[in-house]
Amino acid sequence: MISAARRPRVLVVDDNVAFLDNLQELLSDAGYDVSIAATCQAARERAKGGFDLALVDLRLPDGDGTVLAAELKGGSPESEVVLLTGFATLETAMAAVRAGACAYLMKPCAPQELLLTLEQAMRQVRLQAEKRELARRAQVTEKLAAVGTMTAGLSHEIRNPLNAAALQLSVLERRVRKLAEEQQVPLLEPLSLVRDEIRRLDHILEDFLQFARPREFKPERVEVEPLLRRVVDLLAGQAESRKVRLEVTIPSPSFQVSAEEERLRQVLINLALNAVDATPEGGVVHVSGGEDDRGVWVMVDDSGPGIPVALRDRIFEPFFTTKAQGSGLGLSIAHSIMVQHGGALEVGEVPGGGARFVLRLPKAAPVLAKPLG
Repeated sequence: MISAARRPRVLVVDDNVAFLDNLQELLSDAGYDVSIAATCQAARERAKGGFDLALVDLRLPDGDGTVLAAELKGGSPESEVVLLTGFATLETAMAAVRAGACAYLMKPCAPQELLLTLEQAMRQVRLQAEKRELARRAQVTEKLAAVGTMTAGLSHEIRNPLNAAALQLSVLERRVRKLAEEQQVPLLEPLSLVRDEIRRLDHILEDFLQFARPREFKPERVEVEPLLRRVVDLLAGQAESRKVRLEVTIPSPSFQVSAEEERLRQVLINLALNAVDATPEGGVVHVSGGEDDRGVWVMVDDSGPGIPVALRDRIFEPFFTTKAQGSGLGLSIAHSIMVQHGGALEVGEVPGGGARFVLRLPKAAPVLAKPLG
């Protein structure tokens, strides 16, 4: 039996209905998430939903199984393909190798032989996933080292000029306000623009400094329900200005987590603001929370375009952003804060469309009653 957080997905392609039914039952019982197709065209459609393994018959009504296998492997190089045939020859075996198949089975095959072959193929899938994760972590580590190197210089070389510019801007604004009212208007508008840009640069610098020099973690008991309501109330004006409805639903108001309230609020504000930015006019951002066997969860859903699957593994990387402006550190900081809390930050999609971010935190330890006397 397979034990994994997500059931491995197997695509079975064969035009024998009875054989498909038997395989679907066998593989489902073994812990696989099975989808089936009887033609090349149907297999292509099923493959769009993603798969880890594909079992492909060599002879299909609308095409050659080896051609389909090569196509599936090309479209999903991180997956593996196993070819099936009832007529094995040297030529078909060579064709299987050229198609990128990791194994080649004769039909009918014993259930144990089939399951063993699939498990070996899954080991290859997991190994490739581990290699990609190691490569990603190495890249993140290099970026973190670069951030650390830049931090000292940024703190002095950028913060001081920014502070000086902000101070002189305030002096200039006070002088402008002493002018006649009709002269103030054309001057105050560009001053406001400059102030906003200085504030934006200051926030970007603060992101760099916080990411490179995380503070010591000092947890306390935090009530999640009032925290979520404060965040939603804080962002209600921005959501309204964008004509986005901001909702909060908390089925159980009594749960607590061990956290730094200020930093947890920072994560929630970041996620909710991103959701509001991504949601078109008339859309909804929904913040909710609750408990399950994994601990406390907080979910931020939006009705925007969602995050493409290809980008989900990268959005927590430092400096990675799809926005025209920004440091690309907001989600990285949120992720690192959650890890420091002993929790996790997950990304997915809302049924029907939209992005979903889920914060997971351990429950706060119960308060032990003091003995009497």
